[in-house]
Amino acid sequence: MTRPRIVVAGLGDTGLLTAIHLARHADVVGISSKPGLVSGQELGVRLTRPDDWATRYWVPFDRYRRLDGVRTVHGSLTGLDPDARTVSVARPDGTDAAEPYDVLIVATGVRNGFWRRPHVETPSEVHAGLHAAHERLAAAGSIAVIGGGAAAVSAVGNVALTWPDKNVRLYFPGEVALPQHHPRVWRAVRRMLDERGVRVHSRHRAVLPSEFDRITEGPVEWSTGQPATTADPVIWAVGKVQPNTGWLPAELLDGEGFVRVGRHLRAPSNPEVFAIGDVAATDPLRSSARNRADRLLAHNVRAHLAGRPLRSYEPPRHRWGSVLGVQPNGLEVFAPSGHGFRFPSWTIETVLWPLIVRHGIYGGVRRTPLPANPGHATR
Repeated sequence: MTRPRIVVAGLGDTGLLTAIHLARHADVVGISSKPGLVSGQELGVRLTRPDDWATRYWVPFDRYRRLDGVRTVHGSLTGLDPDARTVSVARPDGTDAAEPYDVLIVATGVRNGFWRRPHVETPSEVHAGLHAAHERLAAAGSIAVIGGGAAAVSAVGNVALTWPDKNVRLYFPGEVALPQHHPRVWRAVRRMLDERGVRVHSRHRAVLPSEFDRITEGPVEWSTGQPATTADPVIWAVGKVQPNTGWLPAELLDGEGFVRVGRHLRAPSNPEVFAIGDVAATDPLRSSARNRADRLLAHNVRAHLAGRPLRSYEPPRHRWGSVLGVQPNGLEVFAPSGHGFRFPSWTIETVLWPLIVRHGIYGGVRRTPLPANPGHATR
């Protein structure tokens, strides 16, 4: 019997996990513009400790044991033919490919600032981008972070920790930051920012420059009437996300360009198309990116192929998880209720990453990549 063919479009955090869960049950093809997992998580650690960040969040695909049966394609998605059930891919060498599917999973994520872009990159380009941003911050005396979400708070908290002698400021338009989290989370994080000397400025709505998807120089103008702010550099983390769906037909998308899905994470108009992560219009928080919906989606894809009932995705009311990433005293994770629990620092490299993350979540991650393996080809 011929095994079904599943194409996972996008191998970021959620797409990668979904491909891992399905690899034993189908012929899986993963398409990625990056040469490995280049996570969008933990912006602050990425900016201030790029080498530490890379050991956890920039991982070549052939280090994942449970991707050994998955064929990865390095390139940019350019189109979808729903009738022929094929996706088109532009490869870095200038050639094009058409990948057929029985089931398509859209996990292409969103563009968000300078750290989440959909363009094709090589390993050397990923490495250079990480260190260029870090070196620019290290050389600065005054740093402004614009935005009130988790990325902005992560950035400002880690910058203040790494360079306590710098003038570090956070600006956001609301009364409080982290509005998508339970109110307890901002209260806890605000105390830490105060201890680190961060100057917090609420009710500041910035006039966005034409290129806020990069680190810029000041001044920053405010539409809320305050005097312009001077800083070099300025980190823009304002949450103006744009879904990476330009390659998809309009009938699959909602009015903002996200993939329309029902409660089973399936497209209403195309039952063989599913979506997950920040690109999927599941709820206002697009929370399937952060709530282990990858397991539910893998179950639903298998159920769809077997003609069995599908399970429903139930989004939480608040965002949850880590805000600042690993800190000197460990890793604090906030539940949807806003209550935090901490992994002590000694557990990070002895329990959390080797056992819970690399083994438990990913099913095994090698320390070094495999040599060339026809069963895990990248083309």
